[in-house]
Amino acid sequence: MAEFRPFTVSDVRFPTSRSLDGSDAMNPDPDYSAAYVTVPTSDGDAGDGFVFTIGRGNEVAAAAIHAVEALVVGLDVDSVLDDMGAFWRRLVSDSQLRWLGPEKGVIHMAVGAVVNAVWDLKARRAGLPLWALLAEMSPRQLVELVDFTYLADALTPDDALELLERMAPTRRERMAQLREAGYPAYTTSAGWLGYSDEKVTRLVGEAVEDGFTHLKLKVGADIDDDERRVKLVRGLVGPDILISVDANQRWGVGDAIANVRRLAPHGIHWVEEPTSPDDILGHRAVAEAVHPVRVATGEHAANAVMFKQLITSGAIDICQIDACRVAGVNENVAILLLAAKYGVPVCPHAGGVGLCEVVQHLSMFDFVAVSGSTEGRWIEYVDHLHEHFEDPAVVRGGAYRAPRAPGSGARMLPSTVRDYSFPDGVVWNAPADETTGNTHHTTG
Repeated sequence: MAEFRPFTVSDVRFPTSRSLDGSDAMNPDPDYSAAYVTVPTSDGDAGDGFVFTIGRGNEVAAAAIHAVEALVVGLDVDSVLDDMGAFWRRLVSDSQLRWLGPEKGVIHMAVGAVVNAVWDLKARRAGLPLWALLAEMSPRQLVELVDFTYLADALTPDDALELLERMAPTRRERMAQLREAGYPAYTTSAGWLGYSDEKVTRLVGEAVEDGFTHLKLKVGADIDDDERRVKLVRGLVGPDILISVDANQRWGVGDAIANVRRLAPHGIHWVEEPTSPDDILGHRAVAEAVHPVRVATGEHAANAVMFKQLITSGAIDICQIDACRVAGVNENVAILLLAAKYGVPVCPHAGGVGLCEVVQHLSMFDFVAVSGSTEGRWIEYVDHLHEHFEDPAVVRGGAYRAPRAPGSGARMLPSTVRDYSFPDGVVWNAPADETTGNTHHTTG
């Protein structure tokens, strides 16, 4: 009988603040980071997961993962993998750890890292990429992954089962389509707030040449400069390329409405995080006031209960799940089901190290088994740090290529974990002009 063994947890950080990759109005100098966990078993297998952070505080996330460790070590591996719904409930419902949320914050994210690591292990054992493992589960097995306690007033188990059964007969067709054509992507790589006009101009041209038809720009520091940059990019790409903007929570509700109305004449597809991510009523007010510009939110939504409110109240037009913010795969499956029932397209957040690698699996599963559509849907893509992963995300022609390797894509290269560990890794002890941590990964 194989058992889970003590975790290996690493504080891995990339000095992206040196080149302003990832910079936005709320987060001007992020160091993309991962509290990275390997969950080993006594028979030599292991799964990997992480909490994404932007630098300081990554050590807190690592400590939180260790706090969850005692709930897992010693459990029978086969029993856990056979009932991932029960495993999720075990980790989320520990009363003493739950008190620190409940079901939100760093403990909830740590639970998500561990849950995702065990899903990575399950997929590796099955010899399947995570998206295909999920897509091959029966509708009833998928429903059993979800805790409906706080969701049943909006989504019942029967609702979810009916939705999944309706999609089941045509899953194979969509799996084949996904393997052939991939999943649409949009890029944020040209739009970081700290970039100069010259750099934005060059990167916008490269993005269009690479096949992207949807670009996102960061806004929120200064509305005059925001409008100037949006006009610049619209002039570069013409009328047929979609442009979305992301305010990263910088505005109050009134300012959000006024500023989006000012940008809207230049052709805005959606505005992302126009105000506090916790303000459901504020998002609804913005959505009503700026229509037909769409409102997108979710990367900082703490749990499925918050998504239930955002989705059912009409506060958002675009649902933005995150692979590492809620408690892992199970809770994201619940959010995908909620979004599908209410007809809200899911366009995940992936602006961070490793997020592209992992969240692509959730969107691809959604297409195959839940929503059955990629219309009006894209996965975010940023073009740096992919080379640090065993199975890096691949984007060609503006589309994610379906992963074929077993697992979730979360496994980092051992050399990366060694060299970028904070504060002792060689990258953190070299002069800043010798390493920037922003090596780029080709979209080809």
